[in-house]
Amino acid sequence: MISRCDLIKGAAVALFTLSIQGAWAQETKMNLFKIVTVKDEIVIGLSTEELQGLGGNDASAVAHALAQKGDLTVWQYNVHRGPNGELQQAPTAKIGLLANASLRVEPYTTPYRIVPHP
Repeated sequence: MISRCDLIKGAAVALFTLSIQGAWAQETKMNLFKIVTVKDEIVIGLSTEELQGLGGNDASAVAHALAQKGDLTVWQYNVHRGPNGELQQAPTAKIGLLANASLRVEPYTTPYRIVPHP
């Protein structure tokens, strides 16, 4: 039989574990954006720190930085199966974006778990 003390200790460990996972999720939060051109569309991912480095936290910051700099290096994201078979949005390649007059940057949402890039 489990004592009340053991039950409280177990609950404390579980709560601590969940709080660490929550903090890790906050630290590695990825923001996805769809880049639309005349020819195609791709999804890219930027961390919160990368977005702040561009001078904002939304699609307009990405578009503005691309227009000012002329190019950006980012991670392209695609849907893949994870190790346990579940679908996830994962980084597939580091790519270069070039500014283009017909470019549009949109926020992108996905029902899948987002894997942070390296």
